[in-house]
Amino acid sequence: MRYIPHTGEDVREMLDTIGVTSEDALFESIPERLRIKTPLDLPPALDERALLAHLTDLAAKNAGSDVRAFTGGGAYRHYIPSAINELIHRTEFYTAYTPYQPELAQGTLQAMFEYQSMICRLLGTEVSNASLYDGSTAFTEAWFMAVRSAKGKRRKMVAAGAIHPEYLEVLRTYILDCGLCLVTVPAGPDGRVDPVALDKALDDETAALAFQSPNFFGVVEDVPALCKLASERGALSVATFTEALAFGLLEPPGRQGADIVVGEGQSLGISVSYGGPGLGIMNCRKDLVRNIPGRLVGETVDRHGTRGFCITLATREQHIRREKATSNICTNQGLCALMAAIYMTLMGPQGLGKVAAANHANASYLRSEVLKVPGIKATHGDSPFFNEFVVTLPGEAEALVQRLADQKIAAGIPVSRYYPELKQQLLLTATELTTADDIAALVSALKNS
Repeated sequence: MRYIPHTGEDVREMLDTIGVTSEDALFESIPERLRIKTPLDLPPALDERALLAHLTDLAAKNAGSDVRAFTGGGAYRHYIPSAINELIHRTEFYTAYTPYQPELAQGTLQAMFEYQSMICRLLGTEVSNASLYDGSTAFTEAWFMAVRSAKGKRRKMVAAGAIHPEYLEVLRTYILDCGLCLVTVPAGPDGRVDPVALDKALDDETAALAFQSPNFFGVVEDVPALCKLASERGALSVATFTEALAFGLLEPPGRQGADIVVGEGQSLGISVSYGGPGLGIMNCRKDLVRNIPGRLVGETVDRHGTRGFCITLATREQHIRREKATSNICTNQGLCALMAAIYMTLMGPQGLGKVAAANHANASYLRSEVLKVPGIKATHGDSPFFNEFVVTLPGEAEALVQRLADQKIAAGIPVSRYYPELKQQLLLTATELTTADDIAALVSALKNS
């Protein structure tokens, strides 16, 4: 069966009903230069048996659980309590989509309310929505949120160059043909954004200053100083992150002055799963709530005084007139948000602090041991970091990573993957799952490479 099983007569009837002459007419709003002119270059379809055999062959190429991993860069290995998978597979959670009818979805709504409450505590903010797709799209939505808050009078964003390159790439894709301007400011020798270059980039047209902390290099930025600089120029400060667990140890950005806080929540009880799905976190000050995308769940009481939950604010095109919608995000990662809520509940504030401290301790030990290897140097000096950092190798990082992969060691991420000029830089990560034996094996391999 075709994926779209409509007959030609079905298609013709639908077109006649809505009053257009052809399927092509449905896409007239898309500029001609952006349309694909040729069929997609896809292999021929496989039957079920052949497809299963093909997928089995692909799965066999994956590395096993015996690999010693030092990779991070936006996706992190953490221990996931067994209770999470047991609870999320309850059918009332696992099959739920969007809880349009609160009287039938009190469990899901309460879970989202608790998620929002705990995320606000973790990030030190006043408001959280019920999640977005992932960190990169949440970061992009923060841009549009800042422009809306400026009522269109400011259409420029200044971004620290040490924001995850993939986040910046998603943003660039979103703002194509929107008449919006993005200026990136490179990091200085210490891995932090260059304050002098940043000061020059900010002007009266700037809607927001965006930065990541810990940033892509693992370095902790001077968040209060960046927030103050944005405020002095009348711009909003947008703090993003890829490692949510960092705020079990670090002062949360909301308490350091950030207006909007967005990032990736994968570390909160969600498996890496070969890159997704993730959890888009979006928080802000209360006075910005009317511009936040997605939906917010609130607590109320019914006419009998019984505690209940409902969707308090939904600025999506499914709820209000399309031109009034804050975003075309039409759903969220509700199940992933539930995982995060269960994880934070199980861990509690003290547990999150202990896990975060273990991450930092393991990363510090990894760094001290790696820097004992002849020829390897600290790229960013003694700048503060959380659980990942960059070192400079005597040779090319890409070649080293390939060699160590044969020894079942995933030896970090070559920074040249995103910054081609930095061929000798390697991004290393340690979490609470990194053992002393893992570190010893890596150091031995580095010495013998």
